[in-house]
Amino acid sequence: MVDGNLPERMQAAAFDEFGGPEVITLRKLPIPEVADDELLIKVWSAGVGVWDAYERQGVLVPEGSSLPIVPGSDGAGTVVVAGRAVTDLAAGDPVYVAATTRPKGGLYAEYAVVKAEYAARVPEGVPTEHAGAMPTDALTALAGLDALSLAAGAWLLIFGASGGQGHLAVQLAKRQGLHVVAVASGAEGVTLVTRLGADVSLDGHGDLTDVLGRIREAAPNGVDAILAMAGGETLDRLTEALVDGGVVAYAHGVRPEPRERPGVVVRAYDGESNPRQLRRLNDLIEAGPFVVHVAETFPLGKVREAHQRLETSYAGKLLLTVA
Repeated sequence: MVDGNLPERMQAAAFDEFGGPEVITLRKLPIPEVADDELLIKVWSAGVGVWDAYERQGVLVPEGSSLPIVPGSDGAGTVVVAGRAVTDLAAGDPVYVAATTRPKGGLYAEYAVVKAEYAARVPEGVPTEHAGAMPTDALTALAGLDALSLAAGAWLLIFGASGGQGHLAVQLAKRQGLHVVAVASGAEGVTLVTRLGADVSLDGHGDLTDVLGRIREAAPNGVDAILAMAGGETLDRLTEALVDGGVVAYAHGVRPEPRERPGVVVRAYDGESNPRQLRRLNDLIEAGPFVVHVAETFPLGKVREAHQRLETSYAGKLLLTVA
């Protein structure tokens, strides 16, 4: 089922083989058909994440995909057609999408078809032009906080706090009543997490003895948990700030994985995209001003440049504009 007023084909960024950014090209592809439990979305913007690079490289290909593959699990846009079984969203609704499986193609395109369960209305407080950069990282950050299950008033250290997932985690953690020590990257990252409400903002590139001293000043009894968006020697040192039995939670895909050690519990987690988590995320976002920090925006025609930028350092998220 496709609206008769739509064109038959759309512009999309896709690849026919796995490899570097150069394999992605713009081409005209048919607009996918919409099943009863799906939505056809006119895409405004699509987030660009490391998982897109893994898909392009053939490392992490969504179930059911076939070449040519249109990447993009994150995005936002307007519902054009809602399948017959969809009851909570309708044509004209502004939505964001975190599509963990998408056999009919991703959101690097003018139109995309996704399961309705992966979509939610854009919440109040999120600029529509930035909503496409948010979904996967926000849901993953929420899953990390769920894995820790800290009570209000606890101290949480977020490592990699100025990154795509990290800067959203800072805001979600504050909404849950946590005290947040945000360890960010460089002066720009420290400025960002301070603006987002971190109780203590520190540069992870600085002297770690000084960083640990600052953490102990803020939380003399130690931090209750660490939410790790990256691994490595700096994270290993930061575990010295944990209370005995404190937890380090990290998303699957973080390399190197945090190491088990006496007095430190290590847990891995995955983000989940489903109606319950989307509702919870929206409720938290709408509790106050919410920032999706976009480091750089690229038009769809510069998708290769966006993927090259993925390999560099930046605060926040990268975004493709489509509409």
